[in-house]
Amino acid sequence: MNVKNDGIENPVNNNSDGVENHLSNQTDAAENLVNDKQDPAGSFVENKADALDSPINSIVKAVEFPASSKANAVESPASCKPDCLPEEAKEILISLASKWEDVLDANALQVFPLKGAMTNKVYQIKWPTTTGETSRKVLVRMYGEGVDVFFDRDKEIRTFEFMSKNGQGPLLLGRFTNGRVEEFIHARTLSASDLRDPSISALIAAKMKEFHELDMPGEKKVHLWDRLRNWLSEAKRLSSPKEVEAFYLDTIDKEISMLEKELSGADQLIGFCHNDLQYGNIMLDEETNSVTIIDYEYASYNHVAFDIANHFCEMAANYHTEEPHILDYTKYPDLEERRRFVKAYLSTSGEQSSDNKVEQLLQEIEKYTLANHLFWGVWGIISAQVNTIDFDYKEYAKQRFQEYWARKPYLLINTEAPPYNAAEGTGI
Repeated sequence: MNVKNDGIENPVNNNSDGVENHLSNQTDAAENLVNDKQDPAGSFVENKADALDSPINSIVKAVEFPASSKANAVESPASCKPDCLPEEAKEILISLASKWEDVLDANALQVFPLKGAMTNKVYQIKWPTTTGETSRKVLVRMYGEGVDVFFDRDKEIRTFEFMSKNGQGPLLLGRFTNGRVEEFIHARTLSASDLRDPSISALIAAKMKEFHELDMPGEKKVHLWDRLRNWLSEAKRLSSPKEVEAFYLDTIDKEISMLEKELSGADQLIGFCHNDLQYGNIMLDEETNSVTIIDYEYASYNHVAFDIANHFCEMAANYHTEEPHILDYTKYPDLEERRRFVKAYLSTSGEQSSDNKVEQLLQEIEKYTLANHLFWGVWGIISAQVNTIDFDYKEYAKQRFQEYWARKPYLLINTEAPPYNAAEGTGI
């Protein structure tokens, strides 16, 4: 999950030439760069915490959570020294800038950290230009240490390159050992409130459908459940016995198997899914009224309902607050908002979808919110152990698990409630 800031330069085609040992067929593209998440309606049930059994109640007492982090997803007002970048990255940047005639000094790069990313460290790089009014910009992404357990980095790069070639995202300008240089898109990153704007939401729905229909090379198989099991195994390995007990990690494997059996119907829509479509991964070009989806680290073939459910769940988050890890599920979209989104999604091809098809997908999406809560709950447990970014991952994980146990009995028929103490509340 990454929170981005300010947007990118316009995508460019015709990549050619390259920086020796670093760039691959990207120099001409670089030269052409232009400056610069409930209304408790629908299936959500009010005041349900007291009626539920849940293992999460004990977490608060059993685990000492760190103080709230203060990650501000805003650009730092002051640049940091280029020394914060690896030498390999600086060589690529200087090589790029040396080919731009309007850059005054390729070595005079300015480095601005973009705060709020939860997997990588992201920097905006600028150079003064001869015009004096604008500057050349690119983005440097340094991969977070220990997060390779979440995804295959080489596969993510291949996805990035595929998206670039198909006009779906920024260009890849260079690669170094622990990161890459990207085109800086001229568009603004969405805010949390933007997701509630009906016009913007319709654009997102249409772009998501387009994304899902991409013919991505490789095996078109859903790996969600295997990925969850692998993550759970890693979460147990990294956690103390106290944490394993407190988060009931020994129970999650059974839950994964139950969900896989319950949700994996043969008639479900499968597509190439982003799997992390929070507002920081969506950019809006207000001149063309178009959106761009960025950051494909978690992208894979998956159930379309999972991807849409993830987007809905992300409406409970605002990563630009003093406590960015706190989730507010009163902001989960109500039934009418969800229905409007699904109608826009299904009608992207120009055909009106039947009410039955809309309602079926809506029901599938609500069930897949459960898989989302487990997915990001386990992610939070691992991230707390391997990531040094200032974000309260354990508290975030606790909230996702709480919401899972609270909603499960209402979304799955004939499902036994877990034999534990009642939850203290789920934010509803």
